[in-house]
Amino acid sequence: MHSVLSGIHLVTFDLDGTLIDSVPDLAVAVDRALDDQGLSPRGESRVHDWVGNGSRKLLERALRDALGEAPSVALHDAAHEAFLHYYAQAPNVRTRLHPGVREALDALRERGMALALVTNKPHAFIAPILDGFGLFDHFGLCLGGDSLPQGKPDPAPLLYAAAHFGVAPRESLMVGDSRHDIEAGRRAGFRTLAVPYGYNHGEPVASSCPDAMVESLAELV
Repeated sequence: MHSVLSGIHLVTFDLDGTLIDSVPDLAVAVDRALDDQGLSPRGESRVHDWVGNGSRKLLERALRDALGEAPSVALHDAAHEAFLHYYAQAPNVRTRLHPGVREALDALRERGMALALVTNKPHAFIAPILDGFGLFDHFGLCLGGDSLPQGKPDPAPLLYAAAHFGVAPRESLMVGDSRHDIEAGRRAGFRTLAVPYGYNHGEPVASSCPDAMVESLAELV
């Protein structure tokens, strides 16, 4: 077992970029929503750097890039609603698990570790995606970006998860791929672990100084 897990009883995971590569499906829905507004597609490479702050922020970034300026509230609302519609139709067609994820989650569950999912993705998409990989039942709690008034990097979702399981923050670990995950974990008093392969707005997550890093989550176990 990796040393970062010493004394840890709760492990909370980010979703997009940490457990799954979801950009291919997200980019399709973003581009279809832009097309509805007569705007040109942005493509996977751009969407890759816009993921991590929830769906509304994702669409705001896509619209700003397509328009060259901030979108109006009406345009933003319309494009976001279209995105949610298109993404709900196919949230798990091109999405893939990152290597080592299944092995890590299986092993942690077998050892009796409490597991939670804390993502800024809308809650409605969590179960369809995890069910598609047979992983929904691994988690005792799943929080989306709309589950609480605050999302990451605010520590509120992590503190909620710790309270839900009755585990002290100092006995909890936040696992993520972005500075928002590391900041949320640090502010909540969690230990932090980062993976370098995800989405962090084009920046190395190591610059956020997590407590530990692994190339694959399989290294945890």
